[in-house]
Amino acid sequence: MVTIGSSPRILGPAFLLQAVTSLISGLILSEVMIVPGNTIVSMTNIAKDSTPVTASMLGDLVTAAGIIFLGIILFVTLKGQNKGMARVALGLYVLEAAILAASRIAGIFLVGISQQYVTTGHPASLLTMGSLALELMNSGYTLALVPFGLGAILFYYLLYRSRIISRALSLWGLVTVPLVFVAALSTLSGYNGLTPLNYPYAPFEFVIGAWILIKGIRKAPDAQQKSPNEAEPL
Repeated sequence: MVTIGSSPRILGPAFLLQAVTSLISGLILSEVMIVPGNTIVSMTNIAKDSTPVTASMLGDLVTAAGIIFLGIILFVTLKGQNKGMARVALGLYVLEAAILAASRIAGIFLVGISQQYVTTGHPASLLTMGSLALELMNSGYTLALVPFGLGAILFYYLLYRSRIISRALSLWGLVTVPLVFVAALSTLSGYNGLTPLNYPYAPFEFVIGAWILIKGIRKAPDAQQKSPNEAEPL
């Protein structure tokens, strides 16, 4: 059971777990087999050896679980600042994880379609289905960044307000995560030119996770208990 007393100790590892699993499954394993813009080569690679893609899908499911876990820890740690805002942010993190997990179902179909595509002589119908499965996987990952961006803005605002870590570090996340949100919306609309907007945020979860793991966090004042009139019911 996660309690207020234990959450600061595991907030750092929660950030690192989510960041590491996302990196491994999204940028390493799947990129080994999937060639962007070339469905034929991607399906041929998967048909020859589906292990990396299968491992990537499992990694994404672990990432989805890690997102929910991180959201819970952030909620428990920061709800004293504004419980309503923290609750909304947690809900957005759960939605992000659900979208990511659901989009991996397309990966299961992609493996089977790719194997049939190669063994049955490369029919155009299976190529179309494989292309659709790849598109659903990519779109699902990008779509998941929309609730993530909104939820992270709320959480990082509460983190900045709480002063439990360096405000400069909190500000890094608060300033750069909206860029991820904008890039995701741009990609979903069909324009990929804003992808570099993701770069300033990319190292953040590793840095904040390591920072908290090494330095710990300060005890935050409970902003909702300044006066009986301002306090919210538990």
